[in-house]
Parts: sequence; structure tokens; C-alpha cells
Amino acid sequence: MPSETNGVQASRPDHRPAQLLMGVAVILVAAVLAYGAANIPSDAGYAGVGPDFLPWIVSAVLTVCGVFLIWEVRTGGYRNMEEPSGAARGDWHALAWVAAGILGNAALITSIGFILSCALCFVLAVRGLRISEGKPGGSVAQVVRDVAVGMLISAPTYWLFTKFLAVNLPGLTSSGWL
Repeated sequence: MPSETNGVQASRPDHRPAQLLMGVAVILVAAVLAYGAANIPSDAGYAGVGPDFLPWIVSAVLTVCGVFLIWEVRTGGYRNMEEPSGAARGDWHALAWVAAGILGNAALITSIGFILSCALCFVLAVRGLRISEGKPGGSVAQVVRDVAVGMLISAPTYWLFTKFLAVNLPGLTSSGWL
């Protein structure tokens, strides 16, 4: 749909086909998940809820999201939105740092323990968020502060899960602390 900016015609791409494809794909994923949930034996689990309960809930929510995406296509789609500018466009470098933190946490949690791997995740994610805002954050002092804050967040979380909730989390030592 062309729009006029300062007397010059600017054309916006039509994102409706891609949006329609996303809606259909989300509904297909929901259908596959529902098919898988239908094949789970529904022996009573926690409080009478069987193991197929959560997949059915996720499948229902995905179906609703897919239907809303398709409905949005029929009523105009993303073409009614203005093109993002500045920070709203997204920052792939920041996303890469955050993703590296999450993947690093998942990869290292059993070898270096919950507290250290979560602290590493925090450091990388915070660096990505700083990059997305255009703030500097690569100094040694900043990294040391980020590690300290990450450990101050993950240590009590570890303690709450292991001691209070009796959930077994991987630790660095055989005693379980760290």
C-alpha cells in the first residue's frame, strides 16, 4: 500500500502472505502437539491431572494465536502498521548475546553448576541488553559487577529450589552447594 511522505511515494511491502503463513504454521504445530498429546496415556498424575494436560493447554493456546494471526491478515495485516525505526527495528547483535547466554547456561549447567552457569547467562544477557540500548559495557569492572550480581541472584535461587522446594539442581561440588 503506497503512502506519501514529503510528496514522494514510498511503497511498503505487503507482509500479509508471510503473516498468513505464520498463522497456518502455528495452527499446524498446535495440531501436531495435540496429536502427540492424544497418544500420551492419561494415567493420573499430579492432583489427578494426567501428563497430557500441559500439551493440550499449549495446543489450545497456539491454536488461538494462529487464528488471531489469520484474522489479522483478513482485517488488514501488518500493512496497517508503520515501519519501525531506530531501536524498534531490533538489534541482532543484542539478540545473539542473549541467545548465547541462554544456550551457554543450558550447555554448562551440569558441568559447572547452577550458580556459575546462571551467572554466566546473566552476564551475557545483560551485555546484549546494554548493546541494544547503545550503552558501553565491555570494561573489566563492569563484567566483574555483572558476575557478582549474577551470582547474588542465582545463589539464593539455587538455595530456594534445593532447600526449600526440594528440587534437585546440578551443583559444582558433590555437597551440592555451588
